[in-house]
Amino acid sequence: MKSIPLPLIAGVAALAAVTGFAALNAPDGSGTDTVKAAAQLPVERTSLLCPAPSTSDIADTTYTSFTPVTKGTPGSGKAELQAAPEASENGTSGSGTAKQAKKGQAPVLTPKAPGTPITGDTSGGDAPALTGTADGKFAPGWTVQETTQVAAGIGRGLLGVNCTAPDTDFWFPGASTGADRTDYVHLVNLDDSAAVVDIELYGKDGAVKSTLGEGLTVPPHAAKPVLLSTLTNEQQSDLTVHVSVRSGRVGASVQALDAKQGGDWLPASADPAGSLVLPGIPKDATSVRLVAFTPGDADADLKVRLASPHGMITPAGNETLHVKSGMTTAVDLGALTRGEAGSLVLTPTGRSVPVVAALQVTRGKVGNQETAFIPAATPVGTRATSADNSGKGTTLSLTAPTATARVKVTASAGSEGGSPVTKTYTIKSGTTQDVQAPVPSGLKGTYALTVEPVSGGPVYGARALSADEEGVPGFTVQTLPDDRGTVAVPKADQDLSVLQK
Repeated sequence: MKSIPLPLIAGVAALAAVTGFAALNAPDGSGTDTVKAAAQLPVERTSLLCPAPSTSDIADTTYTSFTPVTKGTPGSGKAELQAAPEASENGTSGSGTAKQAKKGQAPVLTPKAPGTPITGDTSGGDAPALTGTADGKFAPGWTVQETTQVAAGIGRGLLGVNCTAPDTDFWFPGASTGADRTDYVHLVNLDDSAAVVDIELYGKDGAVKSTLGEGLTVPPHAAKPVLLSTLTNEQQSDLTVHVSVRSGRVGASVQALDAKQGGDWLPASADPAGSLVLPGIPKDATSVRLVAFTPGDADADLKVRLASPHGMITPAGNETLHVKSGMTTAVDLGALTRGEAGSLVLTPTGRSVPVVAALQVTRGKVGNQETAFIPAATPVGTRATSADNSGKGTTLSLTAPTATARVKVTASAGSEGGSPVTKTYTIKSGTTQDVQAPVPSGLKGTYALTVEPVSGGPVYGARALSADEEGVPGFTVQTLPDDRGTVAVPKADQDLSVLQK
């Protein structure tokens, strides 16, 4: 073992968890190893970023905040969401409009206690982006849902997005600069220093040439929406957007608005991987479009299967998908689910090549259609949390692609009253089930769902909200990744032998 360059008097191991993520490399096998198995401890601090919901004057938006009760948390803490001003074109924050927020103003939303959701509403097209932090008892699993209903105009329908943790790399397959689409990349910066961001576009023929997406500045505590059509003159119906951060961190989401088919938020795909699961396709979907992209130097060949309630099904005519390196590939799968719950499972036919993917899903008939997006998802993990559910209009979809799994689902107390209820479900290997989600007894207001795998293989999930209006089947789908409630902290013993080295 190498000698210690400075005197060692005592050893203390500490780990701060920001946005619910931390990683630690264990020492190699040389010398005496005092590190024991890691313990799962509640995170101490979580950050979330919510994009500006809409520019429509007739938009109605609800924010729902929820922290599940987690064992081992301290008795104190707080969580709050603050308005973030919109950055002007020259990269600074403007002033004098309803979207601007003065530093130190009152929080938009302040949760009162874990275990009970809290909601806040706003109307019109001037609602700002939000930045939020939670610490102490409010940090583990803190989740905020932004749901917007737009009655008419471009992108009309139901739009929903989970506020995201800040990060440095995002992939969005499924964006567009087509004639009927108006797509924005929304960037939000929580930190005290400016973030510098690059936006790259990839179409069916590869990278779309443009320098306008390079070196974009997002000021501290501010938001910057970027209209994709301002970055290129090319009209492409299927694009992959890559957001990479040179310095700092941001939250990023794509808002995809269609003149004829409504619109929704397009969340980032799971990180590039050889196998992907896209969970929660509505059983009454009239059209499903798969958009995929591989960022590496090699082409990808994928087996395409649908995990139905009865097992894996190979779509006729779309058994495999070839994705050329650096090029966006799209394929129409039609009315894939045919009246049953389903999730798309992509696996390599041979060599594993990292891929990102998303689904554009349409419900309704021509003239009364609505669109939502389902990105490739990560597994539920230890626990997933979904806020803003109601007694009607909520569908919970669970998938076990490789092995049978038992899953515990808990409905929280209602935002205005009601008691928690828990149910356990078994999801058979290779299937997707739209389960009858529990509802709080005596429910008043909205509630949250937590999903916790109990045993078996990995579970993927999605929650759909629906709100039909004047014949238009409004809906939105959010996948259920791990809610970042705990982090692995290695146990360590004091080892005085290092003093003798």
